[in-house]
Amino acid sequence: MAEVLSPGERLWAVDKLILTYLAFTGLLIAFFGNRLPNSKELLALHLAGAALIVLAARRKGRASWIFRHWYPLPYVASLYKEMAILIPAVRHTSADQWLARLDFRIWGANPTVWLERIQSRPLTEFLQLVYTLFVPVVLLIAWLIWKRGRYVEFRYYAFLIALGFLASYIGYLLVPARGPRFLLRDLQHTPLRGLWLFSGMQTALDRLESAHYDCFPSGHTELTILAWWSSQQISSRLFWVYFSYTLGIIFATVYLRYHYTIDLLAGALLALVLVIGAPAIYQKLSGERDRVGRN
Repeated sequence: MAEVLSPGERLWAVDKLILTYLAFTGLLIAFFGNRLPNSKELLALHLAGAALIVLAARRKGRASWIFRHWYPLPYVASLYKEMAILIPAVRHTSADQWLARLDFRIWGANPTVWLERIQSRPLTEFLQLVYTLFVPVVLLIAWLIWKRGRYVEFRYYAFLIALGFLASYIGYLLVPARGPRFLLRDLQHTPLRGLWLFSGMQTALDRLESAHYDCFPSGHTELTILAWWSSQQISSRLFWVYFSYTLGIIFATVYLRYHYTIDLLAGALLALVLVIGAPAIYQKLSGERDRVGRN
């Protein structure tokens, strides 16, 4: 805990990552400002967010230290919401038809339609709960590492998860798609129905996600795999619990009609790339102090 009192004049790897992303999307906002509502306000928020990161890095004390560890959470959440504004302004086409055709070529059917054969209220209820718990499941690993006082490992996990989220946002921008529950709605024969909580959970998620082009790659697949891989730092038992959850959420994304299967493949491949490549990126951005795996 001695590092709480040391000056924070050095930018951490996650700071550099988020500042780079803010600069990139800030340029997009400036370039497409005439198509965006409140573009000046968005740019001001980017500048304020960047200034807060830099200011926190130059201060010392517990409040600044805690902020620097946890601020990526609200930042990546805000940047996700921004994509709902940015993508329609930058991109005027949807990749849904292309993704659905790829799925059909692979399977000889539309997976979300085919899965109606095994549809049931209890299964729908269970899988919607699995899907809804995505963010808490990813954050639980961070909390468990934090509780153990393993702050170097926490900083790497925060970097890895932030990198995963931001990489998926770039994917949304490059391949904008809303998902089969919109494109293939007229092909589905039976609406999804659960037991008690299904409608409330789906409605709450719709308010957060339905206006987004957030299918490719599947962030749920990518981030859950990253959390599963990182759970081995906690215990082997938790590793296998997360493995089971990962299989469940991958299936849930298609069963619940949120994703095409090609989205899942892209999310899994992106997770694999980050598991392999993120340590080197982190080391390059961090320097000597925060070596991956150091206790």
